[in-house]
Amino acid sequence: MNPPEPPSCLLSDLPHEARILIVRLRSIGDIILLTPALQALKEWRRDLRITVLVESRFRELLEMIPDVDEALTLGDQPGNDGSGLQVTRAVRRQRFQLCLNLHGGPTSSLLTALSGARWKAGFAHFRMRRIYNLLIPDARTILHQPRIHTAEHQASAFFWMGMPQRSLPRARLAVQPEDKDWWEAERVLLDLPVERPYGVLHPAALYPTKQWAPEKFARLGQYLDQQAGVTPLFVVGPGESETLDAVERARQAPVRRLEGATLGQLAAALSGARLLVGNDSGPAHMSQALEVPTAVIFGSSSSAIWGPWPIEERGRRAWVVQNPFDCNPCPGDRCYRYDRPQCILSVTFDQVREAVENLLSTTAKPLAGTGH
Repeated sequence: MNPPEPPSCLLSDLPHEARILIVRLRSIGDIILLTPALQALKEWRRDLRITVLVESRFRELLEMIPDVDEALTLGDQPGNDGSGLQVTRAVRRQRFQLCLNLHGGPTSSLLTALSGARWKAGFAHFRMRRIYNLLIPDARTILHQPRIHTAEHQASAFFWMGMPQRSLPRARLAVQPEDKDWWEAERVLLDLPVERPYGVLHPAALYPTKQWAPEKFARLGQYLDQQAGVTPLFVVGPGESETLDAVERARQAPVRRLEGATLGQLAAALSGARLLVGNDSGPAHMSQALEVPTAVIFGSSSSAIWGPWPIEERGRRAWVVQNPFDCNPCPGDRCYRYDRPQCILSVTFDQVREAVENLLSTTAKPLAGTGH
């Protein structure tokens, strides 16, 4: 089957202040890696009104993205505020000219079908192809590249619809003033002195194939504190407290813990950090978008597709720690090759320490207090 012909003038022909809906239900990384494309779109056509539809737990993230004009949210459970019916009614009232589905699952497809938008766009490999009157070909075909980063994949949809192709800017987030105020108070409660830098360690991950061992994080925290002159702060999200308990057992001492923070509050904590070291997960993408030196430990997923963006910053403000395995990437829910996930287990303490040493030696120190 031949790839569909691109509607090369669609975006340029949209009327002044046309409304665009982008459906990007999950996750933190997906949403943050959409920001380079949104910035490029707004720099080209500042008048376009961009609405992004996400799950309700990610709404706060959209409020930190300067190029999003409006957020719509879908409740996590049917019947909650933001249920599918309520969202569909809200979408149809907006009279969007274009609805772009970047998720592709059944819920996002149904919302796209019911959006009432004149143009409904989705990638050609999505299910429910009949709901779209614009089928976007493979991003590798659009960009003429054999391998595509997620930021490039999402931007390729806009390029195909007529946005001039260009190099993409970095991912970016903007910390809200109320979250900065919260962090100033919370930092005092955590006994993080302003005269000494602190580093954020995120030891949790979605799957064991992506989670570096808690005892190695404990050792890394000790190294930062005693040898690198950086106070370690361990952060986890909802339902991840047991991971920090495991770190404390390995350390045989309490650690500074930040738990239960909202996404905005976490962003404020990250923004003042000397660096972040974490598994391949949402906080690592947040850190990079906040221009914080970042070391990301990869296991089962592809760092070429999901690593820090922009790629050219790796080795300077970003560092990827991953060992090559011919079975990488894999779905990650379990190890499909070995009895245990050797990809993440093979990452040594010395590898991560080298990444940290490089980041500390090649990036400027932030000013005392919060922010850079």
